[in-house]
Amino acid sequence: MLFDTHVHLNVSHFKDDQQEVMKRAEEAGVKYMVVVGFDHETIPKAIKLAEDNENIYAAVGWHPVDAVDFMNKELQWLEELAEHPKVVALGEMGLDYHWDKSPKDIQKDVFKQQIQLAKKVKLPIIIHNREATEDIIEVLEQENAAEVGGIMHCYNDSVEYVDACLAMNFYISLGGPVTFKNATLPKEVAKYVPLDRLLIETDCPFLAPHPYRGKRNEPAYVSLVAEKIAELRELDVKKVEEETTKNACRFFGINY
Repeated sequence: MLFDTHVHLNVSHFKDDQQEVMKRAEEAGVKYMVVVGFDHETIPKAIKLAEDNENIYAAVGWHPVDAVDFMNKELQWLEELAEHPKVVALGEMGLDYHWDKSPKDIQKDVFKQQIQLAKKVKLPIIIHNREATEDIIEVLEQENAAEVGGIMHCYNDSVEYVDACLAMNFYISLGGPVTFKNATLPKEVAKYVPLDRLLIETDCPFLAPHPYRGKRNEPAYVSLVAEKIAELRELDVKKVEEETTKNACRFFGINY
C-alpha cells in the first residue's frame, strides 16, 4: 500500500485522461493521495477530486511564485476551506527564489500569513522551497511552525538542514529526484532521515522518476521512489511502503 503525499491531478496535464491515471495508480498499489491546490484555478479542483473520491484528500494554499496576487480575500477563502472535512493541510506555501514574479519580502509576508492561519485552524503545512532553504527555516522558526508541524515537500537540499526541520516537527518528503543518476543530495537524505519521519511523493506531473525522467509524471510512479529508497536504505520495499504510508496517515490524521 502506497501513499502519494503530493499530486497535482488538478492541472491541465491530466485533463484528457485523469480517470485512467487514477486507475493506474490504484493498480500500482497507491491507496491514498493528497491533491494540492495552489491558486484560484487549482484549489477548487483539488476540493472536487477529494469530494468525489474516498481515498483522495486535499491541501489548499497559495504558491510563493504568485504571492503578489495574494490579498486578504484569498486568506479568508483559505480559512473557509480549512473547515472542509477532506482538507488535511494548508499548502503548498513557502519561498521560491528561482522565479522573480514576486519579490522576496512579499513572499515572506504571504508565507507568514499562511503559517499564522494554519495555527489558527490547527492544520499542518506543506512547504514549497526553491533556492531558499535558510530563509524558509528562519521564517518557520520565527512563526513557531512547530506548533502545527509540516512537510518539506520534495526535499532536495543537503543533509545539514534536515535536523532543523525534524526539530520543528516536520517530515521530509522525497520524490522522483532520489532516482536520478547524478542526484546525490536526495540520496544522502534518503539514508539519513529517520524512517518514522519519511514520506514519499511524485509531485506529478512534474519530476518523473527514472526511467520516465523528462516525461509526464503520475501517481503510479511513486512506487519507483519507494523502491529506490528501499535500495538505498537496504530495506525490503514493502517495509518502506508500509512505514511511509503509516507516517502519512499519522501526519494527515487519516485512519490507517
